[in-house]
Amino acid sequence: MISQLEEPFSIVLVEDDAGHASLIKRNLKRVGVQNPIEHLESGASAMEYFFGPDQPDRPYDKMLAVLDLNLPDIDGFEILRHIKANEATRRMPVVILTTTDTPRDIDRCYALGCNVFMTKPVGYDEFSEAIRKLGLMMTVVRVPHIHD
Repeated sequence: MISQLEEPFSIVLVEDDAGHASLIKRNLKRVGVQNPIEHLESGASAMEYFFGPDQPDRPYDKMLAVLDLNLPDIDGFEILRHIKANEATRRMPVVILTTTDTPRDIDRCYALGCNVFMTKPVGYDEFSEAIRKLGLMMTVVRVPHIHD
């Protein structure tokens, strides 16, 4: 079993489907990802988490975002655009994990600055396997060192 990295980072999961969120967290743990996971259930909560005026300074240099595009209020494209346009968050790695697989949406995400684009498979077993692969990738991810 792989343990938490020497230079740990937290995972911010922006996912409105509770079942998907639970499956993602469970399968990441199964492959040994021990990093803390903060689950946000809407685009509005993600915007508040990253950019809200009442939030303390967050360690964005120790975070990785996993972002769904299809959120009911503020979509993932808009959140991604804000993350990559903001000086404090622009270097934070962003993984898009969504049911969308149109070439136009994929191109748009990369143009906005996402680091990885993954499509959620429809079937349970395929979805679980995709998340396990994502988890294995996360065990070797290094986040940028941001120095002021």
